[in-house]
Amino acid sequence: MTDIPQPDGGTYDSACSGALIAPRWVVTAGHCFHDVNRNPVSGPPQYGSTTATVGRTDLSDDGGHVLDVVDVKQSPDTDIALAKLSAPVRDIEPLRLNRTAPVAGDPVRLVGWGATTADGAPETHLQMGDFTVTSVDEHDVYVSGAAPSADTSACPYDSGAPYFAETARGPRLVGVESTGPDCPHTGPETTSRVDTVARWILRQIH
Repeated sequence: MTDIPQPDGGTYDSACSGALIAPRWVVTAGHCFHDVNRNPVSGPPQYGSTTATVGRTDLSDDGGHVLDVVDVKQSPDTDIALAKLSAPVRDIEPLRLNRTAPVAGDPVRLVGWGATTADGAPETHLQMGDFTVTSVDEHDVYVSGAAPSADTSACPYDSGAPYFAETARGPRLVGVESTGPDCPHTGPETTSRVDTVARWILRQIH
């Protein structure tokens, strides 16, 4: 949850999804942190309270952690941001980064707090859907819904949600939700590649 500036000088509450990738770091979409002109911003949040909820699948529960975001780092190349937490999370295994290029046909899974319609509110229960990689370019991975239906798609508030692949070494973060048509739709959905910025991410969080 973050406060977003408005042209009249006020702010409004907004929400994105993300994934814990280190004890004090969450990866999300770069556009989740922007100024009044919608330009991505870095540094400590400037517009009010920004928090990250980690370790819950139901927002009505009181488990997990709710921590302040104290710093934001924007990727120079893709729609990816890193949010630094006020304290480390030690009881949740971080999601590891994918280090190789995905290819068309690869299965990936999206997990996020997005709405289920284009004009809906964020869900209070964590949502999940399966996708198939349709194509890949220098900065992005394009995916289409696979299950539970072909029009499974990211929706508002899924921005920053992780797309991960199951591998023999465990789940790996392949992409971060960026943008797409109004949901539901049959794709493609645009997700920012992680493998091309993995070295940059690791430099920031260590």
